[in-house]
Amino acid sequence: MLKAASMEKNKAKVFNVIQIGKRDDLLSRAFDYFIVVVIVVNILCMFLETFDAMAPYMAIIEALESFTVAVFCVEYALRIWTAGLLYGNLSKRKAVLRFLRSYDGIVDLLTILPFFYLKGFVAFRMLRVVRIFHLFRINASYDSFHVITSVLYEKKNQLLSSLFIIGVLVLASSLCMYSAEHDAQPEAFKNALSGIWWSVSALLTVGYGDIYPVTVLGRAMAIVISFLGVMAVAVPTGIISAGFVENYQEALENAQPMGISMITIGIDSAWLGLSPQEVREKYHMVIVMVRRNEVNCLAQDIPMIERGDQVAIYQEYAGKD
Repeated sequence: MLKAASMEKNKAKVFNVIQIGKRDDLLSRAFDYFIVVVIVVNILCMFLETFDAMAPYMAIIEALESFTVAVFCVEYALRIWTAGLLYGNLSKRKAVLRFLRSYDGIVDLLTILPFFYLKGFVAFRMLRVVRIFHLFRINASYDSFHVITSVLYEKKNQLLSSLFIIGVLVLASSLCMYSAEHDAQPEAFKNALSGIWWSVSALLTVGYGDIYPVTVLGRAMAIVISFLGVMAVAVPTGIISAGFVENYQEALENAQPMGISMITIGIDSAWLGLSPQEVREKYHMVIVMVRRNEVNCLAQDIPMIERGDQVAIYQEYAGKD
C-alpha cells in the first residue's frame, strides 16, 4: 500500500515536471527550456547532416542526434506513464489511448519514428518546433495555437467556399488561356488543363514566368486574371483576420472568468508612449488587446499606447501602472 502511494507521489512529481511549467516552478521551467535546447539541437543536426563539408564531424552529429532522440523517447514514455493524471476523469487505459490519439501524442510519435524506420519522413521532426511556442503561451486555454485552430475551425465553411472559388478560377483561367494561346503556343498550352500551372502562378501571384501569354487576347486575359487572383487571395485572408478579431472580442466578453481585466490609459499613466512589448518587459503585464476609438486592435498591431486607450491585460500580471 505504501509502495503504491509512493509510486503515485513520484508519478505526480514527474507529471508536474514534464508539463508546461508555471513561472514559479523552477524545476518544471528548467525542463521546458532543456527540451527546447534538445529540439533545436535535433533540428540543427538534421540540417547539418546534409552538408558535405560536415563529413569529418558526422560522428559527433550522429551522436548528438541519437542523444536528442533518446530524450524524446524518454519524454514520450513518461507522458504515457502519467497520462492518467492528465486525463483524471478517465481510466488508466483510456487515458493512455486518449494521449496517444491527441495532437501532442501524435506529434511526439511522428518526431521519433523517422529516426528508426521512416527516414524519408525526417521532416516530421520540425513538428517539435510547436513545443517551443507553448513556452510563450499566456495560459493553457488561450495560447496562440489554440486561437489559430479555433479560428480555422470556426471559419472552415467560409474558407472552404473561398478555396472552391479559387479552384473554379484556376480551371476557368486555364481554359481561357488554352483558347487564346493554343494556336500560338501548342507546346505550352497543349490542352485545357495544361494552363493550370500558369493560372496558379498568376492567381496566387507566384509569377515564375516560365509560361506566359504571347497573343494580345491572351495578355488581356492575363491582366484580368491577375487582378482576380489578388482579390481571390485576399478573401481567405480577410476571413481569417475577421475570425481573429471575433475571437479576441469573445475573450474580452468573458474577461472575468479568464482573468483578464480592462484599464483605461489616463494622462498620468506611466504606459503612455510605450509599446505593448515594452509594457510587458518593464511592468510584467501582458496586453491582449487595445480598444481605440471604438475599434478593437490586437496588441501586436499597436506601435504605442495612447491616452484614452482601453487596454486588456491578464490579471496574473495585474498591478498599478
